[in-house]
Amino acid sequence: METLDVKGSTEDMELTRMKTVGEMVTHDHRAAAVFEKYFIDFCCNGGKSLDVVCGERGVDAGTVLQELQDLNKGGDLKSFRPDEWGLDVLSDFIVNTHHRYVRLTLPVILAHVDKVLSVHGKNHPELAGIADRFHAVGEELTHHMQKEELVLFPYIKAMVAAEDARTRVNVPPFGTIANPIRMMKAEHQSAGDAFSFIRRTSSNFAIPADACTTFQVTYKELEEFERDLHQHIHLENNILFPKAITLEGRID
Repeated sequence: METLDVKGSTEDMELTRMKTVGEMVTHDHRAAAVFEKYFIDFCCNGGKSLDVVCGERGVDAGTVLQELQDLNKGGDLKSFRPDEWGLDVLSDFIVNTHHRYVRLTLPVILAHVDKVLSVHGKNHPELAGIADRFHAVGEELTHHMQKEELVLFPYIKAMVAAEDARTRVNVPPFGTIANPIRMMKAEHQSAGDAFSFIRRTSSNFAIPADACTTFQVTYKELEEFERDLHQHIHLENNILFPKAITLEGRID
């Protein structure tokens, strides 16, 4: 498994700094936990270098690099390399893991958000904005996943099959795959922006002193949902979509 080695020469360290944060998570999925700690966006804005994102967040890049290196002190972990999977396999993984997670948890969290707002909204006016944004995210993600499962992912699988069989694939109604991908990435950005608002408004999901059990659970659920969303978007923006565009060029 490729690791984020920051030992050795100054030149080696600078080369690591030049990697994008999306590339770092692609090569070692454990890097995501380090970036989450510092609120570094490795999914929607995964094309930025570590130096750039650390500068934007006011975080010392050397500190983050050291924590990335520390990931390897625990020994070799089982490799999780979705960048090495076939695009058909990766598409299925996204549906069976992340789409399924959204469908299972969304109605539960929506109910909890609404309940907490009705009980605590008077003393916590920030809950109205949080509930509004999460409802919007839920509606958008529901339509987003349908478009992927009914249109985009089947076309990606058709391209994989065409390359394997050395045949051509029928031209889709959307022309080139870059068009629906552009739309999907815009929707990813919208969901990411909404959760950035939720995180800021909740003071990084800090549980108030007067929070009931449902209030506490709701903030934990929202934080977990955000983590899954980041992984979900990362797999698509940084791996699936670029490779699908490249594949379309090969079989065209």
